[in-house]
Amino acid sequence: APPYPAAEKNTTMSQLLNPNPEVSDVSQSIRRTTLSSNNEFEEEPIDEMEIFDLIRDINDPEHPLTLEQLKVISHDQIKISHQNKIITIHFTPTITHCSLATLIGLSLRVKLLRSIPAKYKIDIMVTPGSYQSEEALNKQLNDKERVAAAMENGKLLSVVNKCIGEI
Repeated sequence: APPYPAAEKNTTMSQLLNPNPEVSDVSQSIRRTTLSSNNEFEEEPIDEMEIFDLIRDINDPEHPLTLEQLKVISHDQIKISHQNKIITIHFTPTITHCSLATLIGLSLRVKLLRSIPAKYKIDIMVTPGSYQSEEALNKQLNDKERVAAAMENGKLLSVVNKCIGEI
């Protein structure tokens, strides 16, 4: 069985898991495109807003909306430990039994793996109490072998690339 089976399904409008998701206005926060520094050789630490800017426009696999619009992610769900070089992101599926939660988590991980320095460890987790199988999902999303196997699946990789806008 594929490591992320729900992503292989083609979802049509009649099969939507959440046909009427709550949609919010996107944050009016300023997007940061570059970090300023007086010393061009000095690396500035990544901050939560920079991470949010990287993931806010990831597309939901079921709806033509972003994860930010669906309130799946928000700035306050991102924590960074600079001392330990760990970035932790919690996301909140729109429904507690969302079969696409694994695909959302995988899209978050792939976007960050492609965008930030490798020295950071990335932890992707569902918001506590927001998903019926939260422990199993968290384990799956943070298992290096399962993530690597998922990325070797051409169909799944194509869906992830579509979600993160890298078609």
